[in-house]
Amino acid sequence: MTSSEPLWGLPDPDSHAEFYSGTVVKRFLAWIVDTILILVLCVLALPFTAFVGVFFFAGLFLAIGLCYRISSLTAWSATPGMRLVAIEFRNGRGDRFDLTTASAHTVLFLIMTSLFPLQILSMLSMLVSARGQGLNDHLLGTAAINQAREW
Repeated sequence: MTSSEPLWGLPDPDSHAEFYSGTVVKRFLAWIVDTILILVLCVLALPFTAFVGVFFFAGLFLAIGLCYRISSLTAWSATPGMRLVAIEFRNGRGDRFDLTTASAHTVLFLIMTSLFPLQILSMLSMLVSARGQGLNDHLLGTAAINQAREW
């Protein structure tokens, strides 16, 4: 693979399968953990809205979820749920996410999860692609890989 080909910085799934082993299941578990954490943050934010946030809870959940995902992906290239299951995102060059990539990935993730046909296609894509990439990963040239634990 040459540097002019897309995804040249990501590990090859054939010769380095350990980078992608179990990442689809780990992403699902991370999504559950992150959803619970976002829900807790929303409940904690309710008193600061004088409990008016109850009437626009879906919007509050969306806003807090956007901030949660973008800030954590920018800081660690992983959400807290992803860190818990030891995976992280990398871009096509193999680098961690910057603010632009984290923002684009989060917005595309929210679009994919809010439109049922795209959500199904994205999940199918994760199950059949060599790198376990969803539609938003394919569009951005990103992938989730297992973290190297050094402890």
